[in-house]
Amino acid sequence: MVYQSCRPEDFEALVTRHENRLYRTALAVMGNVSDAEDAVQEAFLRAYEKAPEFESEEHEKAWLIRVTVNLCKSRLRAPWRKRTEPLLTSYPAAEPEQGELLRHVLTLPSKYRAVIHLFYYEGYSVKDIAGLTGQKESTLRSLLTRARQKLRSVLKEDDYESI
Repeated sequence: MVYQSCRPEDFEALVTRHENRLYRTALAVMGNVSDAEDAVQEAFLRAYEKAPEFESEEHEKAWLIRVTVNLCKSRLRAPWRKRTEPLLTSYPAAEPEQGELLRHVLTLPSKYRAVIHLFYYEGYSVKDIAGLTGQKESTLRSLLTRARQKLRSVLKEDDYESI
C-alpha cells in the first residue's frame, strides 16, 4: 500500500504527528531555538512541495528526519553563520529528570549532539542513523563513543563540583 501524507487535507495531520520529533532533532543539531524552528519549518515546506509517496509511516518519519538533519547541516555550513547565540536554557525533555543530562548534551559539538539525539532519544540504530545522515556506520560508532566519553567526563566533573 502506498502511503501519501502530503496532500493538502493530510498535511495538518503530518505536521501534528512529527513536529515535536523534528523540533527535538533540529534543536539537538542546531543548539538554539530559532535556528531549530527555521529548519523544521523548511522541512515541512519541502514535505508539502516535493515529498515522495511514502510506503509507510516509518518511511515518512525517516524521510522527514533526514531532510531536517540535512537542512541543519546546511545551515551550520553557511558562511554567514556566526555562532554567537547562547545555547538553550531549557530543552523539551520528555521527563523533567532528563533536563540536566540534556543540558550537558547541548554543550557537545553539533556532530555529537545529533548522533546522541538520534540514537538515544529517537531510538534509531547506528545503521539507521547512517542512512539518515549519509555517514558511514563506522564513523557514527566513533562519534557515539566519543560523545559518550565527553558526556562521562563532564558528568564526573559536575559530581566533583557539587561536593
